[in-house]
Amino acid sequence: MIALVRGEVAVRRSDHVVVLCDGVGYRAAVSAETLRNVPPVGEQVTLHAHLIVRDDALALYGFHTEQERDLFLMLLSVQAVGPKVALAVLSAGAPRELIGAIAAGDAVRFQAVPGIGKRTAERIIVELREKVGAAGEEPARIPIVARRGEAPHPRMLAREGLLELGYAPDEAEELLCDAAGDSAEELIGYALRLARAGS
Repeated sequence: MIALVRGEVAVRRSDHVVVLCDGVGYRAAVSAETLRNVPPVGEQVTLHAHLIVRDDALALYGFHTEQERDLFLMLLSVQAVGPKVALAVLSAGAPRELIGAIAAGDAVRFQAVPGIGKRTAERIIVELREKVGAAGEEPARIPIVARRGEAPHPRMLAREGLLELGYAPDEAEELLCDAAGDSAEELIGYALRLARAGS
């Protein structure tokens, strides 16, 4: 299995790059998100990779981060989502944002992706919501403190959720400052929409 490709960028196109490694050019399909991080032709690049073996072809896919590759693999586990659609999803935003949308149950975010209808978008949410915590590094967790016998306050849970998605403590506080909602899920959803609007 090819897990990493490092070398000189020989070709840079809208949907793929060719990386020259010891005289051999590896063609890797990439998302728009990864392409934004690929340097110009002639410069060095490192891509995390995944190889899909078919009867008629070997298809290599390249990713800027391990988190993006992990999310790609999770998307492939969803029924009706193939490599082309998975790359289209990854092109719709940074992995952290997409993972946040899954965690918040934001199916509308995925319906906007070409090739994904309402049913597939909902399936992505249902099948991946419990798995998204595995897509990326574990950020430092800040413990939730609650009085004995009391459930943690939804805003505290929402703050921890944002920290787990990779937001800094001050970012989480700012996003939740004016958030409205009765549950942690609603608060996180509001915060993520606010983050997208400001990006």
